Amino acid sequence: MPKIVFDSYAFMVYFLREAGSKKVVEWIFKAQENECEIVLSLINWGEIYYSIARAEGEQKARDCLIVIEELSVDVAAVDQELTMDAARLKSKYALSYADCFAAALAKRENCPVLTGDKEFRKLPSDIKVLWI
Repeated sequence: MPKIVFDSYAFMVYFLREAGSKKVVEWIFKAQENECEIVLSLINWGEIYYSIARAEGEQKARDCLIVIEELSVDVAAVDQELTMDAARLKSKYALSYADCFAAALAKRENCPVLTGDKEFRKLPSDIKVLWI
């Protein structure tokens, strides 16, 4: 089954009902229909929590993590190899450290990352990006 990595940006757009949320919903629907698997790095999972908690409070943040769990999103553990891959990206490109984990995971899984974060334009072409 094909995979797609969601950057935290994709879930933030979805949870805050911002522009581009329809595209995110399309991918979530595909995953629910077993047409793809959504993967999220544990670092980005944490980023979603703190971002929602700051904007909408901790209860909303907890509720969002429950939704991610109910959507059967594969929250990928962070190991030493993924951390090194993310660190290498961070050393070469002006991306946030959390974004580097999404990019490194996409490269590891050989699949695209879904985002609207313009920082991802700085990445090399071997990391595929699907834009919201």
